[in-house]
Amino acid sequence: MDMKMMLLDMLKVFCLFIAFTLLFYYGLRVMHAEYEHYHRYDPPEGPAVKVFTEEHSFFERIHLFFRLGE
Repeated sequence: MDMKMMLLDMLKVFCLFIAFTLLFYYGLRVMHAEYEHYHRYDPPEGPAVKVFTEEHSFFERIHLFFRLGE
């Protein structure tokens, strides 16, 4: 009888584990579907200012890279 109760408890824990795993998985799928079409990199609206106004050559960039140590 003791072994039967232990197997029943293990089955309950296994079923709970499967249920919560499925709940977590489908929760992640719902969140992904919600944010899939969220555009983080849309062009700014309003009085936005461009940060870089001049284009540097490759050698100027590499010089700056080595000078700043990045």
